Amino acid sequence: MRRLVLLLLTCVFFVGMPLNAWGVPTDPRITAAVETWEYKPLYVDPQYSSLVGSQQAQVIHRLRTFGVPVYVAAIPTGTWFQEKGDTELLAGWLAAANGKAGIYLVMDGSSTTGVAHKVNAWGPRDTWAGADKSLDDQLVTYLDRVKVDDKYEAEPARTEPLPPIPERTSSRERFTVGKAISNGVGGGVLGLVGGAILAAGVLGVAALVAVLGVAVAARRGGGRL
Repeated sequence: MRRLVLLLLTCVFFVGMPLNAWGVPTDPRITAAVETWEYKPLYVDPQYSSLVGSQQAQVIHRLRTFGVPVYVAAIPTGTWFQEKGDTELLAGWLAAANGKAGIYLVMDGSSTTGVAHKVNAWGPRDTWAGADKSLDDQLVTYLDRVKVDDKYEAEPARTEPLPPIPERTSSRERFTVGKAISNGVGGGVLGLVGGAILAAGVLGVAALVAVLGVAVAARRGGGRL
């Protein structure tokens, strides 16, 4: 009986597990976009409705006639959301949650971030546009740079955060008696060599002065004779 209870609890746990157990967190933005994509490839958050204006039909037509499926979500994003500023990760979550191959774009009013999901295509990570550009203009800016070709592998989009960049720290040289002695010996040798060179120079100058002195004395002596 105890085993049966444990089995039932395990089943309930897996059935009730949130979506993030498969790499996609529970997020109202993702939920709303996926629900909308069931009948049209464009989801626009209410705060971005002015960005589309009367061009919604034009944008949808552009998306549906592109070479590969394209799904667009005009939604807010940033460091304070679950993706923590990694908009490419958010696009990957949208792709995984939707479960369909295509190009997934996240648009926030001034930038467009995209990922290719299980399609033979490549697109830029980001494109930027002025705030005065409509969503359709921004979409054209991105799609014009997309390349559809079999040479690109149809891989799933990234759904995991990038690993943190390791901090570069300068390793301090460990002090050892041997290194201290070798450094001391090296310094001593350099000191001796330098001293020898200096001494040789001094002796040379002294010898030259002595020779000149003898020569001068000889001349003076010769004058007296």
